[in-house]
Amino acid sequence: MDIDPSKSYKRNFLTLLSFDSFLNKVKIAFFTETFLPKVDGIVTRLTKTIQNLIEANDEVLLFCPEGGPSNYMGAKVIGVPAMPLPLYPELKLALPRPAVSEALEDFEPDLVHVVNPAVLGLGGIWLAKTNGIPLIASYHTHLPKYLEHYGMGMLEPLLWEMLKAAHNQAQLNLCTSTAMVAELKEKGINHTALWQRGVDTDNFRPDLRSEIMRKRLLGQYDDKGALLIYVGRLSAEKQIERIKPVLDEIPEARLALVGDGPYRQQLEKIFENTATTFVGYLSGEELASAYASGDAFLFPSSTETLGLVLLEAMAAGCPVVGANKGGIPDIISDGENGCLYDPDGIQDGSISLINATRRLLGNDLDRQNMRKSARSEAERWGWRGATDQLRRYYKQVLENPLEVAA
Repeated sequence: MDIDPSKSYKRNFLTLLSFDSFLNKVKIAFFTETFLPKVDGIVTRLTKTIQNLIEANDEVLLFCPEGGPSNYMGAKVIGVPAMPLPLYPELKLALPRPAVSEALEDFEPDLVHVVNPAVLGLGGIWLAKTNGIPLIASYHTHLPKYLEHYGMGMLEPLLWEMLKAAHNQAQLNLCTSTAMVAELKEKGINHTALWQRGVDTDNFRPDLRSEIMRKRLLGQYDDKGALLIYVGRLSAEKQIERIKPVLDEIPEARLALVGDGPYRQQLEKIFENTATTFVGYLSGEELASAYASGDAFLFPSSTETLGLVLLEAMAAGCPVVGANKGGIPDIISDGENGCLYDPDGIQDGSISLINATRRLLGNDLDRQNMRKSARSEAERWGWRGATDQLRRYYKQVLENPLEVAA
């Protein structure tokens, strides 16, 4: 069933509204390829954004793969039947169906916001374009760079063309780091802008450091050396195996891998005979305590559009080591709140993950200063501020509903 085009979706009259009037209420329909119960950075950003939009008196409708809640923080959630992606079963492909357009018609949104358009998101783009609803898209997962980790690197140019065709239907394309803004522009995606980072500094904080949690992270191993932690999906594109040489070179170090995913069995073989504990998923205060109880957070991935877990670790006062690539340099100021390493390791004098970790661990006073600086940096980036910025972007798009990228 198509949406009745006679409905007043073209909100040209919004150009007459003042900013204060706009702030009273806006109706947003989100289309996302991933939502609860999945746990990742996209879901965290979405849940925090929805919470803040609802608190700002906006109305939210969210379309996502089935399996999650029917309501979240006052937003109605419509689950769409989906099937797991063969190479990545944690991700589900949801095909749009008539019930989606019917629900959208009933909701009468002021705008559509498509998050990481793939399958369901393409349906959202089509519905927005067909019915004259202003459209925003946002880019969160660096899928083209993931392909090489699954043996399909030759498809990267094709995927970029598909992403360009999808994103250029939107009046605005939001990215979560300056590096991604630049890369999308380079690939021919128009109307790009930065959607600032955010982190919950109330939940993630240094005072949750706990000896009980530290023992849990250490597992069967003694507490004689530094406790290194990783939090996130255990998947190929995260390049977690790069931590193995660090353990070889710093034998007194212990590693806790917090999370789970399709690459766990391979990682268990890779880290066999090392002081590594596979902790599994943690959430809530347990997760916050895990961050706070580590001595250093290692995040080897070079495919990140932002790296939200780095901000969470920093909010918990845990100094971080991350790749000098993608969105991570937006977060880490090398030598101040963490250390950067060169994931390519081609140039003479490049900093390896081993050297960056040694540098962070080498001086207790410097590490304590990094802890304080990490927390201070995180305190600059609240979710309220990120959502206020998003609402300003919504206002800009609603005031210019016919400015659509070619």
